[in-house]
Amino acid sequence: MEATSYTLEFEKPLRELSAQLEQLRKQSIENNLDLGKEIAAIEKKIVATQREIYSSLTPWQRVQIARHPRRPYALDYVALMCTGFTELHGDRQFGDDRALIGGTAFFDGQAVMIIAQQKGRDTKEKIARNFGMPQPEGYRKALRLMKLAEKFNLPVLTFIDTPGAYPGLGSEERHVSEAIAVNLREMALLGTPTISIVVGEGGSGGALGIGVTDRVLIFDNSYYSVISPEGCAAILWKDPVAAPKAAEALKLNADVLEKLGVVDEVIPEPFGGAHNDAAQAAATLKYAIQKHLNDLRALPVSRLLDTRYERYRHLGVYQEDGAVHA
Repeated sequence: MEATSYTLEFEKPLRELSAQLEQLRKQSIENNLDLGKEIAAIEKKIVATQREIYSSLTPWQRVQIARHPRRPYALDYVALMCTGFTELHGDRQFGDDRALIGGTAFFDGQAVMIIAQQKGRDTKEKIARNFGMPQPEGYRKALRLMKLAEKFNLPVLTFIDTPGAYPGLGSEERHVSEAIAVNLREMALLGTPTISIVVGEGGSGGALGIGVTDRVLIFDNSYYSVISPEGCAAILWKDPVAAPKAAEALKLNADVLEKLGVVDEVIPEPFGGAHNDAAQAAATLKYAIQKHLNDLRALPVSRLLDTRYERYRHLGVYQEDGAVHA
């Protein structure tokens, strides 16, 4: 099915109503009939059905929206929010990874460094970008650019959208785990403001490799998790079909993550998902980034690093000498 006509399973009632509406409009024009009342009734029913569906989405349904083939990707947001994006290539060790891109741009008139995981639209681009799954050279390129940003005092904006780092043989041979681990350490110590935005999927260490930032934002139909629902289902239930159950158990959706303190702000999406109005989604995101950047720029580097340390130090719950700490 073409991306332009792609419909999720739970959206099928809306597709059927839209087809009915289109048919009524066609009949009205072709037969010169006044079907205004019938058309208005269908339009009212569509609005009511939309409200019913999108106000009670399950965690698994939100995962499906996060993977929608028409959902805006990182470069779509960069084009809508920034000017003068200049992509920089290569990790200076092995090669260039098109699944993880980066470069300088101007955001709200200020120079910034963009680091982004990028998926592809058509088959050719999906293969070229490895379906948005970075390899070690991608993470090393990201670190090189973050260090460059630190040198010139540029804020870093990272866009997270990956099911996970690529687990293939070549990736493992080139030490993808080590590359991610180094990024975690170095991002914790980076002497410049950093903000990450989960725009689609945020899977495992592949996402975290560019996600140790001062602020973490997430769109309300995105997810951020230690593992994909299918991967969790395969491990715990020995069956990927249990992915909806895994999505519920993982607490991976935006509203829950905000309550747990994993993310700092949930960015609302247009009704039905960001793919329905990319410009509106980008405008809402731009406002949020401006607000957080202004706050972070006001902090001296020493305070910025202390605040970042405290943010991650207090994530989760652990037990020590019989006492439980949050």
